[in-house]
Amino acid sequence: MSSSAPTFSRPLQTPLSKEELDRINDYLRTLSPQEILQWGIEHLPSLYQTTAFGLTGLVTIDMLSKLTSNPPPLIFIDTLYHFPETLELVEEVKRRYNRDVHVYKPYDCSNVEDFEAKYGQKLWEVDEDTYDFAVKVEPARRAYDELGVKSVITGRRASQGGERANLQPLEADSTGLLKLNPLFAWNFSLVDQYVKEHNVPRNKLLDQGYKSIGDWHSTAKSGDGDAGERAGRWAGKAEKTECGLHKDYFAMKAAAKKVTREKELQAQKEAQAQAQASSPVSPPAVAPTAA
Repeated sequence: MSSSAPTFSRPLQTPLSKEELDRINDYLRTLSPQEILQWGIEHLPSLYQTTAFGLTGLVTIDMLSKLTSNPPPLIFIDTLYHFPETLELVEEVKRRYNRDVHVYKPYDCSNVEDFEAKYGQKLWEVDEDTYDFAVKVEPARRAYDELGVKSVITGRRASQGGERANLQPLEADSTGLLKLNPLFAWNFSLVDQYVKEHNVPRNKLLDQGYKSIGDWHSTAKSGDGDAGERAGRWAGKAEKTECGLHKDYFAMKAAAKKVTREKELQAQKEAQAQAQASSPVSPPAVAPTAA
């Protein structure tokens, strides 16, 4: 950074005040993605990169490989419903960049069978918010707690639209977690150009008509005329633009706990009703006959 750059503590002392966050963003908005990443490496405490291995995350991984020999560790949330091509890409990235990846899955679930035994089938259709919390939000929070994460690099960009339209370079969520969005100002064309110029690994599904790739059950192919970079995600649900990772954690946790408690109470009522229905009926008492 130049000598005229504003000074910030190393690492930043959290929580950040709104004034300090605004001052940081005023500065970061003048930098390139690589410069934002370099600033993050120097200033953000306990920095990790969370990624679902989408294009922006892959570009970030490549940029970091050129900036430092010790890039922030990677965190991948395995929802158990990823496409096989996505899991293949994870392994390709690990080999290409010689990186380890911290993988977190839904709590106490190793596979789809475990998850569906716990939550039932097609939870994403039955209760979408609980699904998002179980497969992404809770595993991410567990990763942050176990790894001591205080800051993360994300792959979000303003051009993706929806709740991301007013994205800033650095954000602080309701838990105090700092989120660095180095490519916040890039559009898809710039990302695509970087991928091609640097031969960055990419998901094979992108060549099969997909624009944005999430879980297999909620990702559809998109025609060239489909609007938006994330066309095909959550098909038929125009109001949904985020999976939950970037929503209010405490609100989602409270909602998930409420649903769980309601299910427990319902199960108790059903068990009691079944027990009463199956219990033998005692014959009426017979009054003794007078001698």
